[in-house]
Amino acid sequence: MTAQTPETSLQLRSLITSGGELQLSLARVSVGEPGADEVTVRVEASPINPSDLGLLLGAADVATASMSGTGEDVVVTAAVPAPFLRAMAGRIDQSLAVGNEGAGVVVKAGDSPAAQALLGKTVAILGGAMYAQHRTLRAADCLVLGDDVTPAEGASCFVNPLTSLGMIGTMRLEGHKALVHTAAASNLGQMLVKACAKDGVPLVNIVRSAEQEAILRQVGAVHICDSSKASFMDDLIAALVATGATLAFDAIGGGKLAGQILTAMEAALNQTATTYSRYGSTTHKQVYIYGGLNTGPTEFNRGFGMAWGVGGWLLTPFLQKIGPDESQKLRERVAAEIKTTFASHYTSVISLTEALQPEVMAAYNRKATGEKFLIAPQKAG
Repeated sequence: MTAQTPETSLQLRSLITSGGELQLSLARVSVGEPGADEVTVRVEASPINPSDLGLLLGAADVATASMSGTGEDVVVTAAVPAPFLRAMAGRIDQSLAVGNEGAGVVVKAGDSPAAQALLGKTVAILGGAMYAQHRTLRAADCLVLGDDVTPAEGASCFVNPLTSLGMIGTMRLEGHKALVHTAAASNLGQMLVKACAKDGVPLVNIVRSAEQEAILRQVGAVHICDSSKASFMDDLIAALVATGATLAFDAIGGGKLAGQILTAMEAALNQTATTYSRYGSTTHKQVYIYGGLNTGPTEFNRGFGMAWGVGGWLLTPFLQKIGPDESQKLRERVAAEIKTTFASHYTSVISLTEALQPEVMAAYNRKATGEKFLIAPQKAG
């Protein structure tokens, strides 16, 4: 037994042409029938995460966006500056479906017992192509939500919650005892504050304003350092001495912050050193860059000895490293704490059509702290 569904539904697609133009549009695609081990989900909610914007907008200059057409026939175009077009080479002239995660109700199910068991259930999905009214995928890729959890509450079950748990997991795997996190007042940062408190992990939070500090105080953060203050480095060193943090996750990427963190870690370690070494502390200090809020060069002033590292970090390789069983445990924890530790808050709920309006695009592309957009594919207009 399956619920009535339309033969076709809308899906948001992103295309960058070889001529250097971004094109966003809504495509009408076949809903189809799920295979034996598959289900079809009526997508009710899907967040716009920073990780989605790279595929949705690429390197386009959103300030040049213009819109033509009406309703589901809307097409938005924007220029991709020539210096950035080479970085887009792998996707040129390909129409791509967008949206990492979301949640909705299973309206069709294949014949297998696992698929049939999901019929009518509210589920969360990390499967791509989620900015769409319907999504067909394997039953095994669905996370069943509690009866009291709405699709909007469960839409952000994966990227931010699992990233925060992945940071804690990486800390443990690599033998560190505390963390540093930048852009810490974000939705992800607030989740990390609550997860670290629950797990007894000391956390140093780096923010960029007094307003962001106030946000973190409200969710129980203890160590907060404001990079806009003249006392920032002294405050950071003091927090590192108090926590012993030698691992940082940096969402900023460009600029001097990653180097400042390493320098402060070295200074904190030297405060308890018993002997002098020309090579600096022998304790390894690590910064993982996992975001690019600043797309400029990453700058270092080498004042942190020789025991250090800077690298990239992504959620998917971490989940692959720990394996499916441990990954499933993390997913189950997120589902159990989706209304508390891993609750997400949205400032705007928009339809698929509204997501293509240039003024709305400019708003969600700001990636501003305290602003988070949720796409509701079933919403009219």
